[in-house]
Amino acid sequence: MSQFLGNFEAKADAKGRIFVPAVFRKHLQAQNETWLVLRKDIFQDCLVLYPGSVWEREIEALRGKLNKWNKTQQQVFRQFVLDAERIEMDASGRILISKRYLQLVDIDNHVRFLGVDNTIEIWAKEKLEKPLMVPEDFANEIEKLME
Repeated sequence: MSQFLGNFEAKADAKGRIFVPAVFRKHLQAQNETWLVLRKDIFQDCLVLYPGSVWEREIEALRGKLNKWNKTQQQVFRQFVLDAERIEMDASGRILISKRYLQLVDIDNHVRFLGVDNTIEIWAKEKLEKPLMVPEDFANEIEKLME
């Protein structure tokens, strides 16, 4: 299973092309991942890159919990895939992020790639310049989880 770790700065060009950090590209190549899925995160103001195999597992897990004869659950599934787009890296290791996605998360051109387990998050650089949680709250939550 893919596991990404690291926090890297990058810059988008005028067309929305961004170089995926080399360490992440090498990991994707080693796992024979030839395509990615991009979607806005459900809870955070960032974009998430799913390697193709991870996306397929996520979709299967979601489908397994939904009743296709339940209208609300079908709308949840539609919304999840509506916000997703299949993308591929070019020969130089860049991905093209549409203006719509960049605007969804207020990215101008400076970004941070954050490896989060089996996905890669893309944040507006300034949003990761301060902690996501108050340090004391973070310590308390970790303590509760690990008891």
